Amino acid sequence: MPTTSASSITTPPLSSTTSDPILDRLASSDCEIKLKSIREVKNKIIGNRTKKLSYIKLGTVPVVASVLAEADANSDSGANLIVQSAAVLGSFACGVDAGVRAVLDTGVLPRLFNLLSAADEKVVDATARSLRMIYQSKLAPKCDFFLEKNREFLLSLLKNENENLTVLGASIVIHSCETSEEQNILCYAGVLEKIIGLLDGSLSQRDACLESLATILKNNPEAVSKFMAHHGGRALNSIIELTKDRYSRTRLLACLCLICVKNSSSCHLQDLGIKTKLVYILLELLDDPGQVGDEASLAFSSLIAEKEDLHKLAFEANAIDKFYCHLQKSSSNPRRLEGIFLALGDLCSKLECCRSRFLTLQVLSLVVDALVHDNADVRKAACICLRNSSRSIKNLSAGHFMNESIVIPLVQLLSDLSISVQVAALGALSNIVAGITPRKSVFIQCGGIKGLVQSTKSMDSSLRLNAVWALRNMVFHAEKTCTEAVFMELTASSIANLIHDPESSVQEQTLALVRNFVDGLIDFVEYAFAEDGIIFDAVVRRLRESSKAEIRIQGIYVLCNIASGNEFHKEAVMHQLFPEAEDGSDSFFNQCLQSNDSRLSTAAVWVIVNLTNPTSPGAFGRVVKLRNFGIVSRIKKMVNDPCMDVKLRARMALDQIPIGES
Repeated sequence: MPTTSASSITTPPLSSTTSDPILDRLASSDCEIKLKSIREVKNKIIGNRTKKLSYIKLGTVPVVASVLAEADANSDSGANLIVQSAAVLGSFACGVDAGVRAVLDTGVLPRLFNLLSAADEKVVDATARSLRMIYQSKLAPKCDFFLEKNREFLLSLLKNENENLTVLGASIVIHSCETSEEQNILCYAGVLEKIIGLLDGSLSQRDACLESLATILKNNPEAVSKFMAHHGGRALNSIIELTKDRYSRTRLLACLCLICVKNSSSCHLQDLGIKTKLVYILLELLDDPGQVGDEASLAFSSLIAEKEDLHKLAFEANAIDKFYCHLQKSSSNPRRLEGIFLALGDLCSKLECCRSRFLTLQVLSLVVDALVHDNADVRKAACICLRNSSRSIKNLSAGHFMNESIVIPLVQLLSDLSISVQVAALGALSNIVAGITPRKSVFIQCGGIKGLVQSTKSMDSSLRLNAVWALRNMVFHAEKTCTEAVFMELTASSIANLIHDPESSVQEQTLALVRNFVDGLIDFVEYAFAEDGIIFDAVVRRLRESSKAEIRIQGIYVLCNIASGNEFHKEAVMHQLFPEAEDGSDSFFNQCLQSNDSRLSTAAVWVIVNLTNPTSPGAFGRVVKLRNFGIVSRIKKMVNDPCMDVKLRARMALDQIPIGES
């Protein structure tokens, strides 16, 4: 942001063997020669990425920055040098991260901000345009809006009659406003009101203000309320009118503002008419061949995410067919592809009719192709699309997703350089392996289990969580060979370690995994006692130490499944739940029985049902022990529980307890 002193800018010596002759002339003491050289550089690099990178490598940027820093803005020759130098620096920064870094590394930014107050209008315009180019990049420094001087400076830009300065102010908001605290402070500082007032300005002002407005309103109900109250809703009406504008970018930005308003509050823009309008406008904008078309699919995704009513509207508008047509165009921009896959994923997340259309059109093959795309965001979006489109039990059972063409690239993505891609791939695999199908052998043959197990050892908790979740789904009602393969690869000691993971979410999913492991055959229950009972001990310890309901629910169900085993298994559970030296009234199990969470108390009663199964030789002895610990009398009270599940399980337990026991 602005400063009162310019940073020192050093110019590296130019090598006569590597530099362009133009660069040699830049070092001339003759202003006219310098000016002509700067113009030549400008003409060569504008719109030419290759030339930009070439001149950056030659060290041109610090030379031009030095010329700008040394020029006198109060003289005609100096002003001309500043105007041309600023244009060159802005061009280097436009669309090229290496150019932005090079410009920032020169330390010229404070000088550019100081020049915004120059007397020469041409100097002001040139430096404002240059700063706008810089602030289009994520690499540009953030503005600290909590500093009063920065807020005052921002307001001075937005209040200025110079169009380039107001657009620069909006650009700084777009770049720097990220948190709800920053959004709110801008609202109360008058920035929101000033931006709204610029919506009637020029095209560039209008578009910059729409984008900055969306930035301030996004996910912030407080800011939205302030916006909606502005002049009795006139601001909202203005933006709705702008969705009809002749310029496609203006229509897109107006839609984005409306989406921010709608998504931030359930009170605004919920009528069918505006929803339908937004769906059709964004689908129409997809046909724009440029950046607007690229961004339209992402806007569409944010509009319909998690909203079933909008999924129905989009389906009726043939959105899936339209997205499919765009996917068939091989020249699609990565940004556009990302948005299309996210939008398709959203559409397939809830409605079977959407998933059916998705498969009928054979969109699946195009999504699979994108799993090996060069762009990480595209790969991630393709994984998310696969995750949501595979939510159908019918389609999973039909084997639409469990084949090598899908599984192999997904498993390979578990080693992707991007953590977010790995997490997305795990999400897709978690759904695909959940299907009750004998074709899980395909996943094993493709190295899927090894990949999942490796991810459980990651330092990243999100990878561990999603990997364990996928393994949990993998062993759910799986064939014996599949369950054995997972257990042998994962090992009992690793499971025990995951039960004690630092992240409670990982603990919960690991307990759920163990619950699925020990569900069913007696051989499966034995897994809990492998390696001297390391898993069983870890489960009991976690139950004793954790007060989190979700962890206790899964842990109690593990004990419930173990208690369904043979006498050894039942007695092992009894010994841990009701040790001789412990008073049952304060035991963690009694806390579970008396929990206000009906899910937990239901699980606890299930344990008692399995422990007192009358076909078990030791059932009577366990009932006696349960009576001594006050468990039987407790369950008698639970038959009057308001929760039907608790009530039914309590009656089931009491039906197994011999008459006369109390």
